[in-house]
Amino acid sequence: MLTSLETPALLLDLSMMERNLARMAVFFEGRPARLRPHYKNHKCPMLAHRQLAAGAIGITCATLREADALIRHGITNILIANEIAGALKIRHFVELTRRADVILAIDNPETVCELAAAAKAQRVIPNVVVDIDVGQGRCGVQPGEPALALARQAIESGLGFRGLMGHEGHAGRLQPGPDKERVVCRAMEKLTASSSLIRANGIAVEIVSAGKTGTYSLSGRYPGVTEIQAGSYLVMDTGYQTVCPDFDLALSVLTTVISRTGNERIIVDAGLKSISAERGMPTLRCPGGARLRKLNAEHGTIDILDPGLPVAVGDQIEIWAHYSDGTINLHERMYGVRNGCVEEILPLEG
Repeated sequence: MLTSLETPALLLDLSMMERNLARMAVFFEGRPARLRPHYKNHKCPMLAHRQLAAGAIGITCATLREADALIRHGITNILIANEIAGALKIRHFVELTRRADVILAIDNPETVCELAAAAKAQRVIPNVVVDIDVGQGRCGVQPGEPALALARQAIESGLGFRGLMGHEGHAGRLQPGPDKERVVCRAMEKLTASSSLIRANGIAVEIVSAGKTGTYSLSGRYPGVTEIQAGSYLVMDTGYQTVCPDFDLALSVLTTVISRTGNERIIVDAGLKSISAERGMPTLRCPGGARLRKLNAEHGTIDILDPGLPVAVGDQIEIWAHYSDGTINLHERMYGVRNGCVEEILPLEG
């Protein structure tokens, strides 16, 4: 039972998670684009294996540490959808290529030169995708000729050019509707036009990777896109669900009431060290008569709205995660729960 857990404890509703897993898998059945889920969201090797078993072609991650964790757990088809820099990380990536099919995003000539030199010294051929800025204004080379030039440099330097990726993160939090569709369409047009240009110059493009949970149903249908990097769909949080209602909330933090001040407030033993509030205030799973008002380092302040609220010191309260990535990153394990009982313990790594 949940009462056996030391709080604060990170809970994953297994029934909701499995429903989300199945819904995303059904979407990709029979489509040209496939799913390559993003590990940075849940950081759980056991969940990554379930995504693969449900049809995913591989796993996306953001860091070398995450790639290391995946390889240790037998997952060997990995896209690091992020740039790296510096000799230490370059050597680390080259070492990873000896152990698995790991692909790295690149967006500048300097990294290509450093990567090629390290690879030559170790006699390996690292795989890369050229990262294209499709409108987010973060990492990525410009579409078109700059992307072609970087792909050529990668090949001439002895790297294994596998294709392109673009991240339409600027569209992910837009509300569903025509405006969002237009933004995603413009982003995918930049990505796929660059792919066509590179192919027209005699270079094979195997991968055209894009997408996220908030855009999966648009990017995943766009002609020429081969894979989608959705992540948050599996556990879902209250912040993301406002723009992507396709998936059920599955992630919460279990807390214990440690103080009650009359009919004014109650205090729980979970604060900013166990649940993220950087993108908005989390909410109570069963909010009747109360509202979470504030999070400090180790305390959560809940205002009592109903004087008859039957909550006492020692009772447990669940708080929905508002930002799943930030919340999961604060924990070492999730407790898989079904019908109020702990069914399994899910270690987090990376």
